[in-house]
Amino acid sequence: MMTVFIDVDTQLDFLFPAGALYVRGAEKVVPAIAKLNRFAASAGYPVISTTDAHAEDDPEFRSWPPHCVANTWGQRKAQATLLERRAIVPNRECRLEIEGAQQIIVEKQTIDAFQAPNLLRVLERLNAGSCVLYGVVTEICVLHAARGLLRTGRPVTLVADAVAELDAANAQKALEEIRAAGGKLATVSEVCAR
Repeated sequence: MMTVFIDVDTQLDFLFPAGALYVRGAEKVVPAIAKLNRFAASAGYPVISTTDAHAEDDPEFRSWPPHCVANTWGQRKAQATLLERRAIVPNRECRLEIEGAQQIIVEKQTIDAFQAPNLLRVLERLNAGSCVLYGVVTEICVLHAARGLLRTGRPVTLVADAVAELDAANAQKALEEIRAAGGKLATVSEVCAR
C-alpha cells in the first residue's frame, strides 16, 4: 500500500483576498502546502489534489456564492502548489490516464470529493493506504475528505498547520471528529521528517 498526500481545494478563489470565496488568512498556509507537495514528490509519494470545477449555473451556488467556475482565474490552483508532472481527472466518467504523474488533480462539483466519480478510482489505482490530508476549508471540504477516507478504512493524518478554516469553533469540532474516528493530527515538520 502506498502513502498518498491529498491537497484539498487549494484554489485561487479560496486562498487569496481577490478570490470569490476567500477564506480569511488562507494565503498563510500556501507555503506549508507547497512544502508538503514538494516533499511528497521528492519522496515518491503521489499527490492527489481535489479542485472545484463548477458550471456557471452549478446547483451548489444555491448554498454558496459562485466560485471556482471551470476555466476561470479563480478555479486555478495556486502556482506554488503545483508539481511539474500532473494529470487532470475531470468530474465525469473517463479513462484514468495518470501514469507517471506526480500530482493528480481530481475535479469535483460538491463539497464532498467522494461524490465525484473518480476520487475512489484514483485511490484504488494508486493502491493508496495511509493518507496525509491538508488544504481548505477545514470544517467543510477537508472534513468531508477525511470522513470519506476513514470510511474506506484508510488511515488519515491531517496536517493541522496546513489547513485553513472559516470558523475556528467549527474547525475545532471537525478536528475532534476526525480524531474520534481514528484520524491523527500532525504538523508539516513532523510529516516532512519521515
